[in-house]
Amino acid sequence: MKIGIVCYPTFGGSGVLATELGIELSKKGYEIHFITYNQPVKLELLSNKVHYHEVMVPDYPLFHYQPYELALSTKVVDMVKKHEIELLHVHYAIPHAYAAYMAKNMLKHEGINIPVVTTLHGTDITLVGSHPSYKAAVEFSINKSDAVTAVSESLKRDTEELFSIDTNIEVIPNFINLEKYPLERKEKTRSIVAENDEKVICHISNFREVKRIDDVINIFHNINKKIPSKLMMVGEGPEKANAEKLCKKLKIKDNVFFFGNTNETINILTFSDLFLLPSSTESFGLAALEAMASFVPVISTNAGGLPEVNINGVSGYMSNVGDIDDMVNNSLKILSNHKVNNEFKENARKQAEKYNIHKIVPFYESIYIAAMNKVNKQ
Repeated sequence: MKIGIVCYPTFGGSGVLATELGIELSKKGYEIHFITYNQPVKLELLSNKVHYHEVMVPDYPLFHYQPYELALSTKVVDMVKKHEIELLHVHYAIPHAYAAYMAKNMLKHEGINIPVVTTLHGTDITLVGSHPSYKAAVEFSINKSDAVTAVSESLKRDTEELFSIDTNIEVIPNFINLEKYPLERKEKTRSIVAENDEKVICHISNFREVKRIDDVINIFHNINKKIPSKLMMVGEGPEKANAEKLCKKLKIKDNVFFFGNTNETINILTFSDLFLLPSSTESFGLAALEAMASFVPVISTNAGGLPEVNINGVSGYMSNVGDIDDMVNNSLKILSNHKVNNEFKENARKQAEKYNIHKIVPFYESIYIAAMNKVNKQ
């Protein structure tokens, strides 16, 4: 089967998942065509089974905002015809599901009937998609998709509450490729950032308001009062500058490292002792799952889909949003006792194994077959 994948090519969870999915499908014999405005950051190898097609948006002075969705739908039509793509899988509803619907109808006008599978990832529904400026278009494009998936039960519920959905939404959780996560910690690398008696704490995100970056800093600050430690902050976003200022204010800037966006996240996780994710909401919590795959226990909130991933008292602990004291106390429970820390690390890895890519991808294959059969019957 030839599959066109439309996604954001960034470090965000939806783009990472879409890229990993495409690569894994290519290993199973599928021909994959990524259609987006840049080569996905996690797409390191192109081959006869993996292709990338760039969406170009002409810069016309007439437009105050350049019409990316128009350029995208046109590019999709061209690539489907040129490469005989048989199915479109679009990740993130805005603007991809809407652009896919337009492409589908343009192709249908030429006698080509192609199924569209839409995967909902989170903020495309709970934040951006529910905005009055986009809600009607998002609702319409979801209902017009031939198959719809969501990355958690929580996101499915949110979608059905926020929109009038008359199509079935299948829950297929996010996944990780466990083969990329080593079974041994990199203690030599760890020594570069921390002393032997120090704990390494990590946070990875897009540094947006929903991630509650100040909570990350404050939790670490209180941990550091009791246990010598270092904080690894990975990612870029609008809250990063404020976080750096807060570190200076709390006089902990020498104990906090800001790495920005990097492809070295797995290496950083392999020498971390604890992962902090105090988000106000998470559709799934892919960063938490990545930490667990690296034997790192997770301190998180109980918001959104996080309870589906982080098992309280097993792979880490969960607290109410904003309850910094509880998150600090839970962190100290794990970090204060070497035996307890190791138990949580082993449990975290076992929990991550449930989401191994090889277990999840077959669910997408089943969705593809169902979507193909649906379109063929029309």
